[in-house]
Amino acid sequence: MKKNLIYVALGSVIVIGALYFFFASGSAGVENNILANVNKGQFRVEITTSGELEALRSVQVFGPAEARRFRIGNFTIDKMVDEGTVVKKGDFICSIDKTELFGRLEDRRLDLEQTKAQFEQIQLDTSLNLRVERDNILNQEYIVQEQELILEQSQFEPPAIIKQNEYNVEKAKRELDQARERYRIKTLQERARMMEIAAKLREDQLEVDQMVEVLDKFVVTAPQEGMVIYVDYRGSKVKEGSQISTWNPVVATLPDLTTMQSITYVNEVDIRRVKVGQKVELGMDAFPDKKYTGEVTKVANVGQQRPNSDAKVFEVIIEVNESDPMLRPSMTSSNTIIADQLNEVLYVPLEAVNVENDSINYVYLRNGVKQEVLLGLTNANDVVIEKGLNEGDYVYLNTPDWGENLAVNLLEELNGKRNLDEQEEEEPIAEASLSSSRAVPKRSTP
Repeated sequence: MKKNLIYVALGSVIVIGALYFFFASGSAGVENNILANVNKGQFRVEITTSGELEALRSVQVFGPAEARRFRIGNFTIDKMVDEGTVVKKGDFICSIDKTELFGRLEDRRLDLEQTKAQFEQIQLDTSLNLRVERDNILNQEYIVQEQELILEQSQFEPPAIIKQNEYNVEKAKRELDQARERYRIKTLQERARMMEIAAKLREDQLEVDQMVEVLDKFVVTAPQEGMVIYVDYRGSKVKEGSQISTWNPVVATLPDLTTMQSITYVNEVDIRRVKVGQKVELGMDAFPDKKYTGEVTKVANVGQQRPNSDAKVFEVIIEVNESDPMLRPSMTSSNTIIADQLNEVLYVPLEAVNVENDSINYVYLRNGVKQEVLLGLTNANDVVIEKGLNEGDYVYLNTPDWGENLAVNLLEELNGKRNLDEQEEEEPIAEASLSSSRAVPKRSTP
C-alpha cells in the first residue's frame, strides 16, 4: 500500500515537472509573429460607395400651365393618389382647386353677356341709321325727277324761269350725290363699329371657351403608364394642400422602371480613379441576396459639399444593366466600382510592406531575409509586388525580433538606378566645388 502511494506521488511530480518544462520553454521560445502567403491571381482596385436609385428616363406630369394666362400665379393641390401608385395611361393622379378660376370664369361670362348685348344694340342702330340714309337717297331721287319734269314743261316759259328750273335740277342732283356719299360713309362707319364689337365678342367668347377648357385640365391624369413620384419643392414633397407655381407646374414624374441608374458620390481622394465605362457591381439593401451589374456613365467635373459633411465629393452616375420590376426609385444601393483589374500578379497584404529612408520598400521573409520589393497598384487591403518576391513565399505582417538591424537585400536594377541618380545629383555639387577652387586667389601683402 505504501509502495503504491510512493509510485503515485512520484508520477505526479514527474507529470507536473514535464508540464512546467513544456510551457515554460514554449513561452520563452515562441514569438508572436504573423505570417502571410504571397498570393498570385486576380487583383482588383475597388471603390465602394452607397447610392440612391432613380429612373434613367421619366416623364413629367404637369398641372394646367395655361392658368397663368388668366393671371393665376399659384394653384393648390386638392386631392392626389399616394406616391408610389402604379398607374396606367389616363388614370387619375391629382385634382387642383378650381375656386379661383371659377370666379374669373364667372366674371368673363358676365363680360361676354354685356358684349353680346352691345353687339345686338349696334346691329339695330346700324340697321336703323342705314335705312334712314337709304330713304333720303330715294326721296332725293324723286326730287331730281320732279325738277327735271318742271324743267321740261318750262320750255315755252321766259328764259329766266327756264334758267331757274335748270338751277333747281342741278341742285337736286348735287343733293342726291351728297346723300349717296353720306350713305357710303355711314356704311363704312357702321361696318367699323360692327367689326369692333364683333372682335370684342369673339375675344370674350374665346377667353370663356379657353377657361372652360383649362378647367378640364385641373384634373391631372397620367400621360403614360408608370409609378407616381411626386416632385420635391424646397425640401418637401408635393402633397394635398401644396401650392404649385403656374410657371413651373410639374406635379409628379412617371419614371420608366425598365432602366434604372444609381446616383452616388465619390470622395475627392478617389475620384481620380473613376472613369466613364468602368464596370460596377451593385447590391441592394432591400434585397441582400440579389446582385446586379452596371457601368459608370457620367463623372462630374466639379465637386460639391454634401450636407452635414466637410469633405468634397463628386457625383457619379451608374447605369444598371439588368431590368428588375422589384427595383424602385430611392432604394439604397451599394456600389463597388472596379477602378482597375490585373490578372496573374503577385500581391501581399499592405501590413507586410515597410519603408526605409522614405525610398526603399521591403518585406521580412520567413527565411530571415529583409528583401526590397518593387510595388505596383494598391487597394484597400493588398499591394501588387512587381519585383522582389515569388509565389509561395511567406512574409511577416509584423517586424520580427531578428529584423531590426538587418540590412536590406536590395534589388540590383533598382540599386543601380539609385546609384545613377546619386551620381547625377553629386555632379553639380562637384562642378560647383571645382569652379570655386578655380577662383582667383587674393594677392598677399608683403
